[in-house]
Formats: sequence, structure tokens, C-alpha cells
Amino acid sequence: MVLGACSKTDLSVKEKVQAKTTKKADVQVFEPHKNLNQEPTPLKIERVGANEVNIEMTAQITDIEISKGDWYKAWTFNGEAPGPVVVVNEGDTINFKLKNMDPAIPHSMDFHAVHAAPSVDFTDVKPNEEGTFKYPANKPGVFMYHCGTKPVLSHIANGMHGTIIVKPKNGYPTDNEIDREYVIIQNEWYKYNDIEDFTNGVPKYVVFSTKALKNGDLNTNGAVGSLVDQPLLAKVGDRIRLYVNNVGPNEVSSFHVVGTVFDHVYVDGNPANHMEGLQTVMLPASGGAVVEFTVTKEGSYPIVTHQFNHANKGAVGTIKVTNDGKDDGSKTMSH
Repeated sequence: MVLGACSKTDLSVKEKVQAKTTKKADVQVFEPHKNLNQEPTPLKIERVGANEVNIEMTAQITDIEISKGDWYKAWTFNGEAPGPVVVVNEGDTINFKLKNMDPAIPHSMDFHAVHAAPSVDFTDVKPNEEGTFKYPANKPGVFMYHCGTKPVLSHIANGMHGTIIVKPKNGYPTDNEIDREYVIIQNEWYKYNDIEDFTNGVPKYVVFSTKALKNGDLNTNGAVGSLVDQPLLAKVGDRIRLYVNNVGPNEVSSFHVVGTVFDHVYVDGNPANHMEGLQTVMLPASGGAVVEFTVTKEGSYPIVTHQFNHANKGAVGTIKVTNDGKDDGSKTMSH
């Protein structure tokens, strides 16, 4: 009855008020996190046996620049969003410790790569406390990890996501052909800590990042342009392997590298899930893949999601190919 009586002018005024309220809410920081910007804490991973690793990670609040001049007070693992890549071997037992540095909110870890009882092994760690857990990683692949504390959507969308790679015990059939390998992660950003926008809105940004597989590798947060300003490098003739993961939380990725065809694709990174000659790999939220291809000429090879509304929001990157595989300082092309 009330809505039926509203004129177009009334609705316009109401929308303007809502817009102002939303804009104001965007900059209001969750009070216990106000002025909190915890320095990133390095991932701790130590092999303590042939099939056993100790992993220690932190849940913490760290400011992330998600676009030039646009900072997000992210809920993170180890001060990165996405969090650092975790690499273990098929058959490993993971002894996991989570330190919760957040002074106000419980957090947890949900590794998609393991067999576990979530009510026991993915339980909340209270603020300023730590929890220890143990589980096996018996399936190879490229898996998502994320905070599993309610509401899960808020924790993932605020930045608590990342990738764990379980390397196959017998490797991939193409291992001896690979010249370079990189990790590519797609994620989305919405209005700050806004569960309504997380649930019903569209992402403000959709972005790519890369995570270091070894010391000296490029390591970026999920920020617009991070892999355009700092392209991945290769030389003519290189066979490249990408470990790709779409951590969402909501959108599908249509992963594509312009100027090449994927010679080999291992869906979810499992060698048993082998496909050849793909142009695009569809990755659901949390989905992973290993993709391999050859770069045949010098130039820029854009990385995109072929859902170009998301590419327009930042989901682009670049592989720069030169004769010697070094950055020659030339301008790169991107989409």
C-alpha cells in the first residue's frame, strides 16, 4: 500500500538518501579493527619427515590497496589477500597451527585439499588464541583454502582466501617439458564488510594475483593491474605451466590466455583429469586447474577471464615474452 502510493519523485529522493547512507557505510570500519593494520607475517612451513609437514599461519587484519588509492581493511591470512600459496606433497600429513591475531573475531581454516571432520578439524580459533590440527593431503591438485567461520561469505569476501597445491607423487606427465611455472588466483572485492553487498551485489573489482612458488618469485595481492604493471616473464619457445584457482567467493571464471591454446589441462590440478587443446577453462568458485601452453613469439600475452564484464573490473594480467626471457622495459599490452 505504501509503495503503491509513492511517486517517482519520492522514490528518487529515497534512492538518493540510500546512496548517501551506503557511501557513508563504505568508509565505516568495524570498530575493533579501527586503526589496526598488522604487518604481514611470513608463512611458516617446515618439512619434518618424508611425508609430514608443519604449517603455521596467522589470521590478521592488514590494509590492502586493491586499486590505486583504494584501500581495504582486509581480513587476511598472513597479511596477504589472497593468502600465501601453500605447497605440500600428495600423501603428506599436515600438522597445522593457526594463530588468530584478530582481537575481536574468531577465525578458522578450511583446506579443500584434505579429508577432515569440519566440526573437529576446522573449528574456530578465538581472538588472540591459537589452534592446532592434523589432517592428510591424499589427493593431488590445486585447491582453495579459506576461513570457515560463520558467516563464511563475510570472511572470504573480506579477504580470507588462498590456494594450496598438493603436488602429485608421480608428478605430471609433462614435468620434463616445463620451463616456467606460476600461480594465478582470481578473486572479487565488494563494498567493505557489507554482507548485503556480498550476498546480493555485484563485485566492485574482479582481480588476478600471483603467489611466489619459491624465493624471488613475484608475489602480489589481489589488486587491479598488479599483473599488468609487473607482468609475468617468459622467453620465446617456453612451455609455461599455470596453477590457477578461482577463490570467488561468488563468480565463475572463464580463464583464457590470449594468443595461445592450452596444450594440456588438468582439471582441479589432478593428473587423472587430463584434457587437451582447450581455449578456455571454466572454473567455478573454488575451482582450480593446471594449464600448460607454449609461447611462440615475442610480445604480450594477455591473461583474462573471458567474462569481459569482469575483465573490465580488473581481471586481466600479462605474460611478457622476450627473446631472452628478461624484461626489456617495453610497454605491455593488456585487455
